[in-house]
Amino acid sequence: MSQNNSQDVIYLTRKRLREIEEELHELKLNGRKQIAQDIAEARGHGDLSENAEYDAAKEAQEHLERKIMQLELTLSKARIIESGDLPNDKVYILSNVTLEDVKTKEKMTYTLVSNEEADFDEGKISVSSPIGKALLGRELGEVVKVNVPAGTLEYKILEVTR
Repeated sequence: MSQNNSQDVIYLTRKRLREIEEELHELKLNGRKQIAQDIAEARGHGDLSENAEYDAAKEAQEHLERKIMQLELTLSKARIIESGDLPNDKVYILSNVTLEDVKTKEKMTYTLVSNEEADFDEGKISVSSPIGKALLGRELGEVVKVNVPAGTLEYKILEVTR
């Protein structure tokens, strides 16, 4: 996402949307309760001007509230996307793409997802990453060039599935 433009849409799978909703609920219910207890306990330790525990609890409260606002913003911009909604002729978000490094012949498979769902360890790369951008809209058999700090990588698209 470029800017915090209210027009920006965040595409999420139904599963990820539920995870965000559950996290938000947990933070609002139990996170706020715990922070309130921490602040009350720290207040009981005397002078607030020199109370490190109180300062730490207030800082934790600010962090929690920022996280809650961030999750609420994400949910307000979220649109559910299902892989069945997309054609299978080209690489789109939610495509599983098997690539071959033209130089090393190494093969790898990635699933293209939104920024919020990207997890390299799970093979999920963001559509806004350099590889993701290079792959979007491409077809089976095409060779894509990806500019990275170390130079240019070339990948051949071996398979596109949902």
